[in-house]
Amino acid sequence: MTAGTERQFSPCIATGAERSKFEQLKADSDHLRDPLLEELSNTLPQFSDGAVQLLKFHGSYQQDNRDNRQKGQDKDWQMMLRLRSPGGRIPASLYLALDELADRLGNGTMRATTRQAFQLHGVRKHNLKEVIGTIVRGMGSTLAACGDINRNVMCPAAPYDKGAYPAARQLADDIADTLSPQAAEGAYLDLWVDGELSYRLKPRRAVKQVRERQQQGAVFSGDASEPLYGGTYLPRKFKCAVTVPGDNSVDLLTQDIGLVAFADAGGALKGCNVYVGGGMGRTHNKEETFARTADPLGYVDAEHVLDLVQAILALQRDYGDRQTRRHARMKYLIHDQGIAWFKQELKLRYFPHPIKGMRLEPKAKLEDYLGWHRQSAGLWFVGIPLLCGRLSGDLKRGLRELVATYQLEVRLTPNQDLLLCNIGTAQRATLREALAELGITTPEEPSLLARHAIACPALPLCGLAVTEAERILPEVLDRLDAQLRRLEISKSILVRMTGCPNGCARPYMAELGLVGDGVNQYQLWLGGTPNLQRLAEPYLERMPLERLESTLEPLLLGWKAAGGRRSFGDYVHKLGRSDVVSLLETTR
Repeated sequence: MTAGTERQFSPCIATGAERSKFEQLKADSDHLRDPLLEELSNTLPQFSDGAVQLLKFHGSYQQDNRDNRQKGQDKDWQMMLRLRSPGGRIPASLYLALDELADRLGNGTMRATTRQAFQLHGVRKHNLKEVIGTIVRGMGSTLAACGDINRNVMCPAAPYDKGAYPAARQLADDIADTLSPQAAEGAYLDLWVDGELSYRLKPRRAVKQVRERQQQGAVFSGDASEPLYGGTYLPRKFKCAVTVPGDNSVDLLTQDIGLVAFADAGGALKGCNVYVGGGMGRTHNKEETFARTADPLGYVDAEHVLDLVQAILALQRDYGDRQTRRHARMKYLIHDQGIAWFKQELKLRYFPHPIKGMRLEPKAKLEDYLGWHRQSAGLWFVGIPLLCGRLSGDLKRGLRELVATYQLEVRLTPNQDLLLCNIGTAQRATLREALAELGITTPEEPSLLARHAIACPALPLCGLAVTEAERILPEVLDRLDAQLRRLEISKSILVRMTGCPNGCARPYMAELGLVGDGVNQYQLWLGGTPNLQRLAEPYLERMPLERLESTLEPLLLGWKAAGGRRSFGDYVHKLGRSDVVSLLETTR
């Protein structure tokens, strides 16, 4: 049976399963065009449910501000926009355009996400086309920032001109272009810039050659206009990250595909260690959903890396669960079938090149690049901490002035911090003074708890949130800091907080994870590592936030008594579940 015949009944689904309602919506959308195109021109303040689902592929979620809900009144409908920015790179011109859009047509803030992209909030439906059109004309994009498709590709944000960093950045760009949809790009330009084709992505020649192979063999979806994805795209979202040996700023093991790039002495890419099947999302009270770290797949030579990436995506396209969306991520496919099956199927049908044994890597470290660093000869960059990634007020205005004056490139980190790049040696003193005037005198020395803590936006805008995260994280950190000081504990703890179980701030990798499970109530997850190498475990289902300190006190005292040589997460892990539970029960 040929590949075309095999997919004749139901493109993109190897099992030939009957399409669900959501799958049919995608298939009937003319590659994500309808009914969005029609609804953009009506006067309603919100989109229909079907259009909302397709809108995600264009980088936008429809939200309502729950702080403004009033009985008997219409919801306060608004749109969130998320950008496609591989490796977190934001050119000066695009940054300035986003800043202006946020003030004029948004809620006055910009937010750096945990996937290294900016989000704009508070955009009204009737302004959506102007906002996205301005982003596209400013050489940005929101295409595939959300939806059942490859999301923003992560990479170490530091613009180092050394080691494997340049090769990793280039690979992240190439993966983003390789996995970009083709027919949907046309629909995207039709909707937001009236079909102006000059704004199409312009991949490198090597990427174009790889994309041509999307029309061949099992990688081919059966849809010539959308050869990799087909008319129903993926079963669920898909996430990739690239890094260099030893740098785990990207939370590598949480990705569908994680790549560690090895370079030769001249900086050219030699090949990659490949990990597959990570993912954070889960649903409360649904044990069949869970967070999972990626499995090692093997090492692949540089000339085959892009082919491997699109082959893995094609396998998930064909075998991912399209009937049950909460079971649709690639992590469940690998969990159910096993990594041996996955690798065998990959080599048998999708990827004809060698997959070798994994190369040795140095111990991973959570890098953050805060403070001043030499970028290359004559150039510097400075990492500025942004707790929860929110830019507003005087800091937002001050950074805009600096970017505009010095035409600085901005890069966003997975830790929601911001790097100002391409600073000439002669400009350093002036920029130091300007940052000091904004209250940033020692960017390399934020408080230890805040340094690596992250939170999702949660209330009031996220429709999935059941409680607070971003708005109360500073208070939570202050409380924990006061407790550690009182107990005379000098070591820090990696804290992450979300308003729901979907895991956007990757709380399941933290030493201390707080996962919203009710109003001011959180699941307590413990036992991750400071370098993000091990999943935490759930210990309490619904801990009132007011009991945070009293709940943790016995564990913290035990950690201190043990000498504090290990990290808090390692102490919890070595202590064992039964002993941890016993200590937690003393506070109930």
